[in-house]
Amino acid sequence: MGELKKHQPPMAIDEQVENLKSIGLIVEDEEYAKKILNDISYFRLVKAYSLNLKSKNGNYNEQTTFEEIVDLYLFNANFRQIIFPEIEKIEINVRCRSANYFAEHYGVLGYMDAENFAKEEYHTEFLRDIEEEIRRNSKAPFVRNFRENYEGGSLPIYALVEVFSFGTLSKFYKNMHNKDKKAIAKTFGVGYTYVESWLESISYVRNICAHYGRLYNAKLTKSPILYKEYVQVGIGNNRIFGVLLCMKHLLKQDAHWNLFVDKIEMLFDKYESVQINTMGFPPNWKDLLRN
Repeated sequence: MGELKKHQPPMAIDEQVENLKSIGLIVEDEEYAKKILNDISYFRLVKAYSLNLKSKNGNYNEQTTFEEIVDLYLFNANFRQIIFPEIEKIEINVRCRSANYFAEHYGVLGYMDAENFAKEEYHTEFLRDIEEEIRRNSKAPFVRNFRENYEGGSLPIYALVEVFSFGTLSKFYKNMHNKDKKAIAKTFGVGYTYVESWLESISYVRNICAHYGRLYNAKLTKSPILYKEYVQVGIGNNRIFGVLLCMKHLLKQDAHWNLFVDKIEMLFDKYESVQINTMGFPPNWKDLLRN
């Protein structure tokens, strides 16, 4: 292993601007740049959104401007904001359908029995997760009601799913018996192996959105299994476009999905610096996403 790097000393806002200029970034309005860097950290803005804008020697590509980097940041913020409500629909739908099915077949407290799941060790981990979820939501009126007024103090599955994180919901589904996963997936018109993979990836994207992370020009570490029809035309599964295709199939009965697709197009039109291919979007992306 080579010699470890040393941390760079901090730079004042004025020094940050001068540093950007010294490596070739065009800063036409320095006061504007200082204001932005006082509101959005250098690390969050410049380090993240300079990808593809620099040459191997560390200098910016010719004619690259500070405003261009800000545009990419603003695009990403708006892109996140329109994706999040679509993920919310999926999360609520899966919670509802999973809880309804599970309660009908195993009872409202059936989630406590390891025999109702595929792997006992995962069930043990699941019980620890939900205990933590309940603890975090202990002051919610419906949680207090079941804890204080019902025998055993346990929450029925239809209430319990309301405190699930998307990650816990994904794990809950993943550890069901295959026949149960198939039954729930059938309500979406999708094979259960796809639903299992998609929920994990969508949960990952949800966390990026919730923590103000970057979807633009980002490789996703939790990648979904795509339909062969997409793979055969070169669609990758480690960029956000692949996840959007999965979301489309889970929301194909949603009348507002095409409006969401239109919003994406409006963002592309507004922020001309955006390179859509860095997010996995092909030239015919709109046709592929439309229901």
